[in-house]
Amino acid sequence: MADRNTPVLIGAVPLLYVQSLSISEGYQIERISGSRFSQAIAPTTKTIAVEALLPGPDRLLVKKELEALALVSRVLVAAAAPLLASTGIPVVCGLTVSLDMQITDLRFSQSAGRREALDVSLTLRHVPRSNVTAALGEAADLALAAGTALAAATPPAAPVPRTATVPLAG
Repeated sequence: MADRNTPVLIGAVPLLYVQSLSISEGYQIERISGSRFSQAIAPTTKTIAVEALLPGPDRLLVKKELEALALVSRVLVAAAAPLLASTGIPVVCGLTVSLDMQITDLRFSQSAGRREALDVSLTLRHVPRSNVTAALGEAADLALAAGTALAAATPPAAPVPRTATVPLAG
């Protein structure tokens, strides 16, 4: 089970080599006028940032799939916009199940040291389409949390046994 590489799904696009994934969410706090107290006004917009590697010969196909989800061209907007009008992009990973997401930033880079791979960085924002999809997203996120809590124990933080060796001369 430890060898299995579970992908992060951005819509139907599986990202197998995710380097980092972070979620930002919280509450907007405003100071009450004329008072020393503050009040939680509304939830802030959830954002998910993903850094991944696209290796291999199909890296440009995955790049095009992500561009289609991000609606980066007018042709892609015309083709995908009717589908995205009723529901956003689902993000499914070990950290969250979030529906109604929209790609707001998409960057690709390639370096001379790794010509056979692309680095991709994308940011998604929660753009709720309806109360039904928002409730379904929260239910799926709760199911993930409950399932994770009931799952078998996770491997230890450092599964490789360590042994003492001779100190380096220096």
